[in-house]
Amino acid sequence: MVEKITSSKQAIELENKYGAHNYHPLPVVLSKGEGALVWDVEGKQYYDFLSAYSAVNQGHCHPKIIGALKEQAETITLTSRAFYNDCLGSYEKYVTEYFGYDKVLPMNTGAEADETALKLARRWGVVKKGIPNDEVKIICCEGNFHGRTITIVSMSNDPDSYANYGPLTPGFIRIPYNDIAALEKALNEEGDKIAGFLVEPIQGEAGVYVPDNGYIKRAYDLCKAKNVLFIADEVQTGIARTGKMLACDHENVKPDVLILGKALSGGVLPVSAVLANDDIMLCIKPGEHGSTFGGFPLACKVAIAALEVVKEERLMEKADHLGIIFRKYMKDIKSDMISLVRGKGLLNAIIIKPKNGKEAWDVCLKMKELGVLAKPTHGDIIRFAPPLVITEEQLLDACKRIEQAILSF
Repeated sequence: MVEKITSSKQAIELENKYGAHNYHPLPVVLSKGEGALVWDVEGKQYYDFLSAYSAVNQGHCHPKIIGALKEQAETITLTSRAFYNDCLGSYEKYVTEYFGYDKVLPMNTGAEADETALKLARRWGVVKKGIPNDEVKIICCEGNFHGRTITIVSMSNDPDSYANYGPLTPGFIRIPYNDIAALEKALNEEGDKIAGFLVEPIQGEAGVYVPDNGYIKRAYDLCKAKNVLFIADEVQTGIARTGKMLACDHENVKPDVLILGKALSGGVLPVSAVLANDDIMLCIKPGEHGSTFGGFPLACKVAIAALEVVKEERLMEKADHLGIIFRKYMKDIKSDMISLVRGKGLLNAIIIKPKNGKEAWDVCLKMKELGVLAKPTHGDIIRFAPPLVITEEQLLDACKRIEQAILSF
């Protein structure tokens, strides 16, 4: 029997009893969403300032995206890649022209896209660069978050991600983020064995860690000089979140391999993609990589609609404009609990200094009471990433509530 949820308490108890305990959610049970707003089971309204980790850039249940979903769902949803379908080719043409690449390899989740990029870089390293198969290396950064697979957590320096999951996958060189000297040293010492440098243009899970101006461009140039692929994980930072279509666009860098996910579907269903030019992408031949659901018809139609919304509603420009307003408001709050405000576009964070035993988690609980939902990361950082469709009036209203929450301590 399927149990009908009638209260938040009931829903939380069911999850705790029957679900794995691999998350620690804020105690709110959401049942409806529209635009920048969500409602809990009891009908209380909140501003969503997490956007499902930037998956819902286009807003909850965007009518155009949901319309595309409904229309295609009544026709055909899944064919597998054993056959052609009448949606994939059109989507592939649209998305490659949208971002300026020869080819796309469609997958589902961001972690799958990162895994695909790693496989692609390793294959290119062996086939095109001539690195011995068991000696290929990828450079990654401390503080990274690319997903939860065994190979991806092998790159992490966060014990919560990798501890007691051994043996871990070899072949990675981890360097400090935002440290050009460290990248240059690694490339000089082992450049002939390095296939790629995998980097987030802004580290989201690390607390919206924005690197120094010029870091991404300098890193790209160093990779080019050593014939190393520059691989950008834009799963969270892409699709207009930072005020540009891609965060790399702030420094006019076009990655050799681009990883997208989350907002590629507007948060409607899992859609991810890896984009690259022929010299890289065609290193993978038929039967050497794939996914049952990768490129399924439903995803293709939804992704096209989601990307159209970004341009039609000028979400890049909105994110840039509203982000400036948000950061100024946060910096003007008179509280010694706020030690730093940082971000780009509508991907922002504040670092909370504990006060009277109260920490970032307590601030988020107070914000929840006041109708704003956000979540701490790394204990002392609160990330703020509302849907890009939020209006200036809504943003300022939410800012007042955030301020009220902080000042209450």
